[in-house]
Amino acid sequence: MLISYEELKTKLENILRRLEFSEQKAELCSKIFADNSRDGVHSHGVNRFPVFIEYAKQGIINIHGEPKMIEREGVIEHWEGNLGPGIYNATLAMKRAIKLGKENNIGCVTLRNTNHWMRGGTYGWQAAEEGCIGICATNTIANMPAWGSKEPRLGNNPLIIAIPRKKGHIVLDMAMSQFSYGKLQEYELAGKDLPVPGGYDEFDVLTNVPGKIRQSQRTLPIGYWKGSGLSLMIDLLVAGLSGGKTVAEITNSGKEFGLSQIFICIDAKNVSKSIIENIILFTKGKDISVRYPGEQVLASRTKSLKEGITINDKIWEEVERL
Repeated sequence: MLISYEELKTKLENILRRLEFSEQKAELCSKIFADNSRDGVHSHGVNRFPVFIEYAKQGIINIHGEPKMIEREGVIEHWEGNLGPGIYNATLAMKRAIKLGKENNIGCVTLRNTNHWMRGGTYGWQAAEEGCIGICATNTIANMPAWGSKEPRLGNNPLIIAIPRKKGHIVLDMAMSQFSYGKLQEYELAGKDLPVPGGYDEFDVLTNVPGKIRQSQRTLPIGYWKGSGLSLMIDLLVAGLSGGKTVAEITNSGKEFGLSQIFICIDAKNVSKSIIENIILFTKGKDISVRYPGEQVLASRTKSLKEGITINDKIWEEVERL
């Protein structure tokens, strides 16, 4: 079904207000959920909203929690998330990293004890809109085996790198698994197989059937051993710098909360625009099918605002019951 952006945002905001989210948090969270679906990232947009509401009802998400700076070391600040809504905490942390970056050419904010930030690319776009290079990462619950293993011991630990560009920001947003669990759900809801194998089934066979991968919990690391190693390094980075929970500690809690994150901003005022354009032009060549990271997002955004946002019927029924 098709829903207008404003109708979707208003619907989500009203639900949050009934749950006693503050006006500011309800507006911000509903906007980002709607923005994510508007941009074609349904897996971390409205599809994830019922889970977000359930976590809020259970008290896993502290709807009254506010992030707080606990220590500053030069251009690095360490923040405590107080288990507040991950979207809200991440937005404020990136906002602060942008300010530090503008003042010092580079700024960094670490964040501990926060919640799922939904689409990590949101905060890359946020930095790029302010003329900054944005780099951010988070750990997750263990949902991917280390290379050579069958037991999930790594998170899919997304990494985001964003570069501002007048013709369209370049924003890379990738999990360390070939497909995030949200993306697996998106394909499963649509009754589609993955375009390439995304993990193993219970018989140790590579498969492109999303339901089999979700059942086995054996997602495939990007680049095989390279993605496995990068996932480990991100956990070391975000938990080690923030003093927050590791993938192991998050997993042992039984629920995905209390995450550790990092937000880095570099003022892009001296970045050569011509060099960026030359790299994009060379990469694309004459192949019109080649897209830079973030290009498809812009196309989806334009289409959604013009024609409406496509929402899965089952997901919308869940939202209507909230």
